[in-house]
Amino acid sequence: MPAAHAAELATVFKALADPTRLRLVSLVASASAGEACVCDLTEPIGLAQPTVSHHLKVLVDAGILTREQRGRWAYYGLAAQAHTALSAHVDTLLAP
Repeated sequence: MPAAHAAELATVFKALADPTRLRLVSLVASASAGEACVCDLTEPIGLAQPTVSHHLKVLVDAGILTREQRGRWAYYGLAAQAHTALSAHVDTLLAP
């Protein structure tokens, strides 16, 4: 595995290695509209908005979530290729 690919993979896995971030991904993925406002994520997570926003930024930077600003609120959705990319990353690690 090339070093650049390993670094990219580590960024994704590091983003997902936090229980709060895993919960956020699950909440966004299961949102009825396919996206969730940060204002809707603070209560279920039980953390302040700035902390939730920080975790969401890490997930966006890792390419797992997308972010769209609408007025004063940010809406997050699952990145189009997130599932496929994560599956490919795991397949790469487990390939003989």
